[in-house]
Amino acid sequence: MHDAYEPVPILEKLPLQIDCLAAWGKVLTLLIQYRSNRFEVTLEKSHKNFSKKIQQLYVVSQYKILVSLLENNIHVHDLLTFQQITVVPKAKGATLFACDLQKTNSGEERLRMCVAVKKKLQLYYWKDREFHELQGDFGAPDIPKSMAWCENSICVGFKRDYYLIRMDGRGTIKELFPTGKQLEPLVAPLADGKVAVGQDDLTVVLNEEGTCTQKCALNWTDIPIAMEHQPPYIIAVLPRYVEIRTFEPRLLVQSVELQRPRFITSAGQNIVYVASNHFVWRLVPVSIASQIRQLLQDKQFELALQLAKMKDDSDGDKKQQIHHIQNLYAFNLFCQKRFDDSMQVFAKLGTDPTHVIGLYPDLLPSDYRKQLHYPNPLPTLSGAELEKAHLALIDYLTQKRSHLVKQLNDSDPSTTSPLMEGTPTIKSRKKLLQIIDTTLLKCYLHTNVALVSPLLRLENNHCHIEESEYVLKKAHKYSELIILYEKKGLHQKALQVLLDQSTKANSPLKGHERTVQYLQRLGSENLGIIFEFSPWVLKICPDDGLKIFTEDLTEVETLPRDKVLNFLTEGFRDLAIPYLEHIIYMWDEKGPAFHNVLIQLYLEKVQTLMKEYLNSLPEGKSKRKILKLIKLHSFSWISNYDAHLMIVH
Repeated sequence: MHDAYEPVPILEKLPLQIDCLAAWGKVLTLLIQYRSNRFEVTLEKSHKNFSKKIQQLYVVSQYKILVSLLENNIHVHDLLTFQQITVVPKAKGATLFACDLQKTNSGEERLRMCVAVKKKLQLYYWKDREFHELQGDFGAPDIPKSMAWCENSICVGFKRDYYLIRMDGRGTIKELFPTGKQLEPLVAPLADGKVAVGQDDLTVVLNEEGTCTQKCALNWTDIPIAMEHQPPYIIAVLPRYVEIRTFEPRLLVQSVELQRPRFITSAGQNIVYVASNHFVWRLVPVSIASQIRQLLQDKQFELALQLAKMKDDSDGDKKQQIHHIQNLYAFNLFCQKRFDDSMQVFAKLGTDPTHVIGLYPDLLPSDYRKQLHYPNPLPTLSGAELEKAHLALIDYLTQKRSHLVKQLNDSDPSTTSPLMEGTPTIKSRKKLLQIIDTTLLKCYLHTNVALVSPLLRLENNHCHIEESEYVLKKAHKYSELIILYEKKGLHQKALQVLLDQSTKANSPLKGHERTVQYLQRLGSENLGIIFEFSPWVLKICPDDGLKIFTEDLTEVETLPRDKVLNFLTEGFRDLAIPYLEHIIYMWDEKGPAFHNVLIQLYLEKVQTLMKEYLNSLPEGKSKRKILKLIKLHSFSWISNYDAHLMIVH
């Protein structure tokens, strides 16, 4: 709780009983009229013969008129002279009225009035110093005891129930809920066009549809007698107290003990009067600056923010204070472990993402993290709480990332703001994206590993290589590490990891298949790397190794075939023939050099076969067997090739 108002006595021990109360600026209208300053009161006029029975008063300062219910009829007086202007003849027998200033489409204000006459509601509007009928009368289920306008509806409290009557031409009536145990129903208009409706010690806020707009009702310490709305406060007169609360957040702000208060009225912002039968007090607002200081100490940031927006400071100072309070509010939400709410506020503020990331353990490099400062110690997070916090951070960073990517080509520096004044911020969008992507990677490792690969595969992935490499290795996420290396063009590192993991029994990268697939995607610009890392596959599985050079992929088919052939003939000569057969017969290679080499390799193969066959036969039969073998092979089809290959003995 804090002091929002200071009660100042205005009138004490009046000789006459106060029956109703109205105010206009510093002019207070009772049965007599007073002008009040802070510590002195001047009797301006006395109207002892104004009426024998004053039931209700309402000041319309815009029109300089006083609307009153006198002896069961509606009278209108001039506020300055107190001369009667008009009487509403049709309203004879009235027991209650409610006025409302409605803004028209042209921006002008129109005064409307609803009058209760027995079980009927009469509607009027003010024009040319007269009240005119707005539309036909509406029937009511009972005699109204309390009522107030609510946009284009009227909320009416009867003896037992509350109803909402729509001013839609048909007078649609909607039953709301019982009035409760209180003797009199209570309906009070609010500054935003809604109404506050009482049910014993509870108060709910309704819109013109009769729908409750607050999550929870206000709970007073006693049954309110009357209410007045002074945003951000709602002030209620209780039998022994004047109680001051707020709707959002739901707070008991102040309790002021007064001697049997009965009435409350206001004459605009910050001018509030409370009266009992013989006493009048003015509730003088404590300065907004003092209230804000107290609220910040009490960590009531939402209310402090509402008050800061009401200050009359210069725009620059006001914006700076509002921004500061909003950051404190977002930080406090985080400390309360309301992570989603906290991230939403930070996102709206444009707070430097690194300052938000710094709220979490082990997400920023320690050297940079030491430069950040916060209003209070950070909460310790672990287990399910930490996971919940990470999920909120992921949503926040994803939103920030999308925004930064769209602005990446802008020449102007980033305009993020610090969480605490004096803390350094990062201006480079690329640097911010690097920190954000690296942090997202870490968060995904904590919450949902399945999202790591999609992040790393992004074309505009900005993950910091060394930091990402470290956390992926620490988490034994070698498949994801391969993706990181590949996207960053670190093919040798990726292939070395594949080689290291190929012999590990429990590794998802065990075997040579991933290496083959990786090498097939590299293309001719990485031919040296292909020649560096393909031999181990070619040795342990020649058939799969050959697919590095023969798979039907654009990257493979466009490899320089002469260099591939030289590589194979020098180190893996047995694979040269199937390679040449593939490029000639499958890829329709027309180059004569490849055809010549294939013929030469065929001849070498034949010669090798003949030698092996000859050596396996007994002496004397060799020549005959060799001749037979030569006859089985027809070399007539090589006549189109180089002459030196056509000599056959």
